[in-house]
Amino acid sequence: MNPVLVEATRGGIVESAHCGALAVVDARGTAVCTIGDSARPVFARSAVKVLQALPLVTSGAADAFAFTDEELALACASHNGEARHVATAAGVLAKAGLDVSALECGAHWPQHEVAQRELAASGVPLSALHNNCSGKHAGFLCVGCVMARALGRDAREFVRGYVKPEHPLMREITASLQDATGCDLSRAPMGIDGCSIPTFGIPLQQLAQAFAKVATGVGLSADRAAAAARLRGAVARAPYFVAGTGRFDTRVMQRLGGRVFCKVGAEGVFCAALPEPGLGVAIKIDDGNNARAAEVVMAAAIEALVRLDDDERVFMRGLSDVPLNNWNGIRVGELRASAALREAMPPMQS
Repeated sequence: MNPVLVEATRGGIVESAHCGALAVVDARGTAVCTIGDSARPVFARSAVKVLQALPLVTSGAADAFAFTDEELALACASHNGEARHVATAAGVLAKAGLDVSALECGAHWPQHEVAQRELAASGVPLSALHNNCSGKHAGFLCVGCVMARALGRDAREFVRGYVKPEHPLMREITASLQDATGCDLSRAPMGIDGCSIPTFGIPLQQLAQAFAKVATGVGLSADRAAAAARLRGAVARAPYFVAGTGRFDTRVMQRLGGRVFCKVGAEGVFCAALPEPGLGVAIKIDDGNNARAAEVVMAAAIEALVRLDDDERVFMRGLSDVPLNNWNGIRVGELRASAALREAMPPMQS
């Protein structure tokens, strides 16, 4: 059984606990810290969007369509569906001569409450542009357009059905994921993600190593290493577009800049690339809890592994030891990284 990584307290006792596993690995695959079962395959879901976005750069699509930092960040995003996110996704499609009808990610209401209310009041129809994965899919479609040009095919016809595992575009995305993780995805468990593309069961150790490669470029081909650096830089300059208002990923990268690239997945998976120590982090919370648990673990990992000044340390401690208040604003407890988690993290290297 995996250890307790996060505790929720009330009245001076632990009311709830979240178990999970964590791996911190360098780009050559050396484990710096492992907690729990880091060898069990987990569906990485949206945590690996930066790995899936590498072909956007290596294919030449990002240059062909003159992607901005905001558009590159959105290609790596699980965004809130706020107006700027939606407009940016639509703009990417327009550059490729496509529109919302080309997206095969499905539609859902914006994840941000204010954006939900604004959309409901506007009378604008809900569409796939509001899906938190629309930026990623728009990026996929741009890669597909470049592939179609090379084959002399009509782009709109070529990209139809692009979410299917056997489609040439999705094979290219899967190859990028396999190369970065070193996991033989033909033998890995495969499921269907919420946005309809394939998702694969990959051990945390290999996910963490992939993010260490993104952090350093070590272990990637020259073009993929350059693509990883470009995507990290874009997100550091436009962190709002990788998540949105109030979200952990955006808040942390707004504060710490290029020292951290972090990306939440689903069902309690969270990954990060830490360029200065050259490390990757991968987390899985057993009960699938994201906001309550996975964020606390990631915050504790960043505290331990990234050099922070005093103000930054206070900021991150506010995310790893979170006050719990009731509806009257009365503090009733806290959500905190467990002592076992903090003790297991490696000491800061000098």
